[in-house]
Amino acid sequence: MNPCTQPFAATPAAQLEALFRDIAATRMQGIPILNPALQVEAIGFQQWDGPQGRLWVGVLLTPWFMNLLLLPAVADSLPAVPPTGETVIALPGDALPFMAGHEAALGDYRLCSLFSPVLQFADQDSARATALEVLKLLFPTPQAAAPDLSRRRLFGLGK
Repeated sequence: MNPCTQPFAATPAAQLEALFRDIAATRMQGIPILNPALQVEAIGFQQWDGPQGRLWVGVLLTPWFMNLLLLPAVADSLPAVPPTGETVIALPGDALPFMAGHEAALGDYRLCSLFSPVLQFADQDSARATALEVLKLLFPTPQAAAPDLSRRRLFGLGK
């Protein structure tokens, strides 16, 4: 583990939002790929038992990208990234390529680019809905049993 990469005991959402709002106001200021209809938002962060241990997973939306992020919830849980620059990680819904990311104020993380740039989104709500749908597809929840719509059951004859 990188010495500056500490696991996040609680959701990293607020820290991500603060850091990337600062990046938007400084390093990204005046860049033409920014979508002025979007703002920084950490979406759907939850814990997941990854290949090496517990991770935080969620989508980070900024005016210049939408990335799926993995951050450590316990020490040494981030998957290694080989010199080729990316590693494929099997998520419950699909296997995706992740690259290494690092910010001094955050430490190491893994990212999978979903959209970059994000100019196709008309507003924050549509971008958020897309991020939530991605998370739903990658981390499906067990569905409730489908209702019994047989004729016998509908007419009270089923047990």
